[in-house]
Amino acid sequence: MRKLSFDIRVPVIQAPMGGGNLTTPELVAAVSNSGGLGSLAAGYLSAREIEQATRKTRALTERPFAVNLFAPGSREPLSGDVGAQLRLLGPIHDRLGLDPPAMPDRVAGLFEEQVESVLAARIPVVSFTFGLLPEDVMNRLHGQGAFVIGTATTVAEAKMLEAAGVDAVVAQGSEAGAHRGTFDVPVEPPLVGAIALVPQIVDAIRLPVIASGGIMDGRGIVAAMALGASAVQMGTAFLTCHECGAAAAYKRAVLEAADDSTSLTRAFSGRWARGIRNRFMEASNRAGAEPLSYPWQNSLTGPMRAAASRKGETAFLSLFAGQGTRLARSMSAADLMQALEREIGDAITDVSSRAGSPTGRTAPA
Repeated sequence: MRKLSFDIRVPVIQAPMGGGNLTTPELVAAVSNSGGLGSLAAGYLSAREIEQATRKTRALTERPFAVNLFAPGSREPLSGDVGAQLRLLGPIHDRLGLDPPAMPDRVAGLFEEQVESVLAARIPVVSFTFGLLPEDVMNRLHGQGAFVIGTATTVAEAKMLEAAGVDAVVAQGSEAGAHRGTFDVPVEPPLVGAIALVPQIVDAIRLPVIASGGIMDGRGIVAAMALGASAVQMGTAFLTCHECGAAAAYKRAVLEAADDSTSLTRAFSGRWARGIRNRFMEASNRAGAEPLSYPWQNSLTGPMRAAASRKGETAFLSLFAGQGTRLARSMSAADLMQALEREIGDAITDVSSRAGSPTGRTAPA
């Protein structure tokens, strides 16, 4: 197994869940303090907000943590059916007490200022998704000694990331919640499950591989490690932790979801993402209108999502979550990390005992 260069006792990276301040400094610090690696989601943050979040996180932990950015290639020219999207959102804005929906004149590009803020803060671990980092940015991060992690959904993407100089690759299986990190396929996202994707990427590159997608407990962690992963990245498992900034209605929806409750959608942001099905996703499907490209659709639906979060209206929230929702638990992040560490040991013992019995059952004494 290839080792990660940063020090973690528990092979768990808390996924950088963006939008709505889900990965609070309190959550990130709690995971790092408990032996894992916490991650701040900075893809939607301004440089000033990144500075504030990293400063607050450092006040809560002396352990390493990560900051996650969106690669600049994630931004696309405007496309899609603007009129249909405005008609779809109109009645929802009325219901939520919002002004009629309107297209933004432009969408801000944050990447350059975000990078400068991350460099100024000398973040020890920097992860990214939706593409490749510019060569000069990679060189500057490595020049500071940062450990850089990219996201792949296929073997081809993992090879591209290795060639670009990353230090580790997140293998994002199709079970994973929220946005697909796909960047090498222009239309439909590849949907390779983690149990198939992880060993193929492990065999294809020389870097440490971090498994992601549907992993919720110690059993999943041990399974990923058996496939060759050096660690796992878990998002949905931390959504329902007390320190997570998700709205109470969001957390409740995750805790009540079944294994088949999620679907892929472009309705909220314009990029493919996995979330719990709700009224807005269904209305978008019925309308049959092409969502706008990212980040235009994301900006257009932003007021709806913010108002729905304030009002607890899950029908119009982007309830991003993975396929392991039945295993979600409501507890503190520290308690979850302790449970995961205990479950890893239990799972290893269980696998060893099963492997030692021809029937898969422990022989009677």
